[in-house]
Amino acid sequence: MTAVRVRQRLGKYRIGKRLAEGGFAVVYKAYDTIAGIPVALKLPHPGLVTKDTLETFRKEVRLTAGLDHPNILPVKDAGFIDGWFVIAYPLGDETLGDRLGRRMSGRTMISLAEQMLGAVAFAHRKRILHGDLKPENFIMFPGGHLRLADFGIAKVARRTLEASGSGTLGYLAPEQAMGKPSLRSDVFSLGLILYRMFSGYLPEWPFTWPPAGFERVRKCLHADLVAFLRRCLELDHRKRFADATRMVTAFRRLKPRAWRGTPARRRRTKSAKKRADWKTLRTREFLKEYRSALEVRGTCGRCRGPVSETMQFCPWCGTKRRVAAAENRFRRRCPRCKRGMKTDWRFCPWCYGPVVNPDATPRHSDVRYAGRCTNARCAGKDLMPFMRYCPWCRRKVQRAWKIEGATERCPKCSWGVLRDYWEHCPWCGCAVRKR
Repeated sequence: MTAVRVRQRLGKYRIGKRLAEGGFAVVYKAYDTIAGIPVALKLPHPGLVTKDTLETFRKEVRLTAGLDHPNILPVKDAGFIDGWFVIAYPLGDETLGDRLGRRMSGRTMISLAEQMLGAVAFAHRKRILHGDLKPENFIMFPGGHLRLADFGIAKVARRTLEASGSGTLGYLAPEQAMGKPSLRSDVFSLGLILYRMFSGYLPEWPFTWPPAGFERVRKCLHADLVAFLRRCLELDHRKRFADATRMVTAFRRLKPRAWRGTPARRRRTKSAKKRADWKTLRTREFLKEYRSALEVRGTCGRCRGPVSETMQFCPWCGTKRRVAAAENRFRRRCPRCKRGMKTDWRFCPWCYGPVVNPDATPRHSDVRYAGRCTNARCAGKDLMPFMRYCPWCRRKVQRAWKIEGATERCPKCSWGVLRDYWEHCPWCGCAVRKR
């Protein structure tokens, strides 16, 4: 079975663009030609339609169907269509992960936090462990309405829960990574999401307190909410909230005094509002035009300029890039440079490093491939934009990658650059600013 194509029909649904990709499924934007509305369709990867996969999908449908809550994404339709097992959901505007890339007011963050906690608390009251809480699984709808999706790896809580460490790296509780998840694991994951939303930083292992970004948290949040976050992020699961029900109860009790705001903001008068400087305006224009084309997901740890995972240097300040977990596009990370990798690659295409135990065969194709390897022995395998080495044969890529919609090239490496925005080439680090 081949992958579905844009404008292909599956029953009453007309397939649109791909929205997201998970471990065993792809989510597409589609159009319900009967109801006349856009929807989101979840379909398994080609070649992975097995008995176990279908049972996972059926379990997600059964779990979600029993969770009638305004902050949990409902299932509109589920079943086999033209040989595909399809689940249809209401289509949101974006994920919480996308929303975290833009500024939010304190009131908005408190509202989103309460909605997240309410959704997970409802599932916990049904004794359901989600097991994969992350910003990408919270869907934003108009009016700031948030809904939790993807109960695909959720497990009904029993006296003793055993699993294989399922979940998403970066948001896993320590005990869940060891294969012993519980409702307290969801509490830990929620704590990581809330801390990232309030501080702009995602805490990393070994989760020592205070994490990066704590100064902002201390200034903007009431001391009781800071203590609340610390309890959620305790390494010893016995010291955390027992479940999200107790967590949301504690949050609502301190909600009226949760947000303090920065002292500068409290003192600022209407006549003294700070106007955006030229660098801020430049960054906004860059993100508006190139965020999608360059897959910009993170910020430079030094200058806070927007960067993508494929960049070797910060194009704003020229700093050598250290990739954060939040920027990774794939399930596996290179042990050498920490950039994301697909499971079937044999080598890291960004730093030349080898991969430990790669999959023997590719699991699925990817629309992001944009070129082919020139090595005859490699049989013309596909390459993604801005790869430095072939991930299958390790040959250095000779192609000078360009940026879609731009014509300028770096004078040193000949790869595409944006001299109207950048000070440095993100691929080789040389200066490219216009004089």
